[in-house]
Amino acid sequence: MTFTSLTARFALMAALCLATIAPANAQFWQCAPYARMISGVQIFGNAHTWWSQAAGRYERGSEPVEGSVMSFAASGKMRLGHVAMVSKVLNDREVLLTHANWSRRGGVEKNVIAVDVSERGDWSRVKVWYASNGGLGTSTYPVNGFIYAGKAPKVEREDTLPQVTIAYVDLTKFGIETSLQK
Repeated sequence: MTFTSLTARFALMAALCLATIAPANAQFWQCAPYARMISGVQIFGNAHTWWSQAAGRYERGSEPVEGSVMSFAASGKMRLGHVAMVSKVLNDREVLLTHANWSRRGGVEKNVIAVDVSERGDWSRVKVWYASNGGLGTSTYPVNGFIYAGKAPKVEREDTLPQVTIAYVDLTKFGIETSLQK
């Protein structure tokens, strides 16, 4: 192998490696840091610990409220649980969620639907929109309840939110305005 062909191969490999690097403004998000940032709920650690950590620090309940954090229980499909912010309450059995690391690793989804499928209508089990299906699919997920942010500081500046978005529903087409669209 000549020096020129070796140099050409090295240059090709370097170019291929550089092509796989994400843009500088793209971020990989886990659900917990993203939920903390957009909701103002200052809980740290894996999502499955949020419900117990919120006890005595934040109000908790079974009713969705805009800005609250839906706490998913750990399960076989989600060993570390999941947390998502309620961006809009549509009715007593449907909400819109804004969350990270659900349909695609590290991706952010804004205003995707979650439906209460619990028998008692108590939000203990939900279906959540999933990008690969383009809908709710058949999986259901256990929910601990909602953590209410109260007077916790919220991130209001759009430029501080992540740049990676894989799903976004423009609700203004349906006459619905959310705090995320103001």
